[in-house]
Amino acid sequence: MSVQKVEEYLKQFHIEHKIQILEQSSATVELAAEAVGCEPARIAKTLSFFVGPQPILIVTAGDVKVDNKKYKQEFGTKAKMISFRDVEKIIGHAPGGVCPFAVNRGIKVYLDQSLQRFQTVYPAAGSGNSAIEMNLKELKECSKAEKWIDVCKKAE
Repeated sequence: MSVQKVEEYLKQFHIEHKIQILEQSSATVELAAEAVGCEPARIAKTLSFFVGPQPILIVTAGDVKVDNKKYKQEFGTKAKMISFRDVEKIIGHAPGGVCPFAVNRGIKVYLDQSLQRFQTVYPAAGSGNSAIEMNLKELKECSKAEKWIDVCKKAE
């Protein structure tokens, strides 16, 4: 199970105890916000893309979407999401529970600046009914993110 994988992974950072297993689904931004009791923007959604053959993850605030123009400026190519059916095999977590922790080898993680307006955010913890509250320093360290990027715009 992916939550156990994430819990084991987060032990090295001494925050595994912060994982919340939720009574209800947290598979979408709205459901996760309701389940943890925060505004949807504070849900750190993890999106899966290909940059050429390289799979990457981008963690964004829950109230934004990827801006194709900014994405192309950052990565030099058009945004191409990993298909729903291939996400678990490629990333290591199933859709709804994708998070930037305990992912398969070689996956680069990027954090979008849309998260920087919050003290703490809630990424998933490996399943569609889990979350973990963390500050941005913990998120950067635990995700082993490459860098902060700016590839999003406010969702209409």
